[in-house]
Amino acid sequence: MSKQGFDQGRRRFLTTAATIVGGAGAVATAVPFVSTLTPSARARAIGAPVEIDIGAIQPGELQRFKWQGKPVWILRRNEEQLGTLPELDAEVRDPGSNEAQQPEYARNEHRSIRPEYLILVGLCTHLGCSPTYVPRDEAGPYGLTEWKGGFFCPCHGSRFDLAGRVYKDVPAPRNLLVPPHQYLSEDRVLVGIDDTGATS
Repeated sequence: MSKQGFDQGRRRFLTTAATIVGGAGAVATAVPFVSTLTPSARARAIGAPVEIDIGAIQPGELQRFKWQGKPVWILRRNEEQLGTLPELDAEVRDPGSNEAQQPEYARNEHRSIRPEYLILVGLCTHLGCSPTYVPRDEAGPYGLTEWKGGFFCPCHGSRFDLAGRVYKDVPAPRNLLVPPHQYLSEDRVLVGIDDTGATS
């Protein structure tokens, strides 16, 4: 082999090797940079939607879950509880749910997609305390004898009915928040995103 042919072969080998090493170096440099742009697993978990099995919730029972670090309540209302809602229209501040405390699909007398299931963020709209679920068959808060069931915040006395609507003349200014959600099946609900893509 001539010296010129040997030099050309060597040049090709060195060019190819340098290209491969340079490309690998560029990838190795880019990976840590790109990884800083993606949220961590913890960040994803904090904001991620939560899939919940509601099949075991009994009528009249409230179960608690977490989404974005907040308490989420799912109350399976029975027929009697649903029947009390129209009776309270004159006693609650926003009976038609006109304020934006729920997605459009929950702007109805039940404040829900399916009447029996009420899904709420369990934080009082006054100062963010977590109210207590007080069913109708228990003594009403502050000795109320006409208590039809609902939620009571003992911190400052705010009361909400079984649709999360705030009563008049209490410190809380708005109804309890209904988070975005969608039903995946008869027994499973996804809280944190709905089929419109809304997430908050």
